[in-house]
Amino acid sequence: MADLVIKDLHANVAGKEVLKGFDLTVKGGEVHAIMGPNGTGKTTLSMTLAGHPRYEVTKGEVTLDDKNLLELEVDERAREGLFLAFQYPAEIPGVPVKNFLRQAYNAVKGTEMEVFEFYSIMQEKMQMMKMDMSFANRNLNEGFSGGEKKRHEILQMALLEPKIAILDETDSGLDIDALKVVADGVNSLRGPELGVLVITHYHRLLEYIKPDFVHVMMDGRIVRSGGPELALELEAKGYDWIRSEVSVGGEV
Repeated sequence: MADLVIKDLHANVAGKEVLKGFDLTVKGGEVHAIMGPNGTGKTTLSMTLAGHPRYEVTKGEVTLDDKNLLELEVDERAREGLFLAFQYPAEIPGVPVKNFLRQAYNAVKGTEMEVFEFYSIMQEKMQMMKMDMSFANRNLNEGFSGGEKKRHEILQMALLEPKIAILDETDSGLDIDALKVVADGVNSLRGPELGVLVITHYHRLLEYIKPDFVHVMMDGRIVRSGGPELALELEAKGYDWIRSEVSVGGEV
């Protein structure tokens, strides 16, 4: 079981401060949801945690299993057990899915697994995700629908077996059937060894991936936390009521 601990995290993008004292702890076995309006720093948070060079940390600390993630390169963070499912996965023409997944698996696991042994593992995970095996022969994300891209992200997650998984707006562009398949994949991986951080605008995804905790993010920090009922309240009332309380009374 591993804990992701974020303390007083500040980060800049193109010289502008976006994260302004972000604090959160995600423990193994927990599912946390971060909700908030556009421009509050949700994607900046995910990219900063993953180590994207465009995002500059100016203050704070981030640890996973008591190891300082901010001192590690992107690939080192992945090997330590951090996984990020992107909002907009990139297309890579000429690279078959099966080759990409095997390279990623060997890099993160530190192995040189033989092709047929890996394919056996991959097939098992694809069946779990209700994916046709022909999918493995397609070029990575090339011509994929939104749902196919997100299913592939969850397939990566199933294969790499991270300690902490960050899902950055995984519901973006999904129809209801694709959303259910992706949610089923995430739910099948839930357990004491995996902590999940779900970043989303809407309550819809949280109907299928039930969070233990819901946090509202505004102006680069968490301003309110609660249980699953907080997501329902946001769905009914929007963000203005929280924004008003924050602007009048300071941090909630």
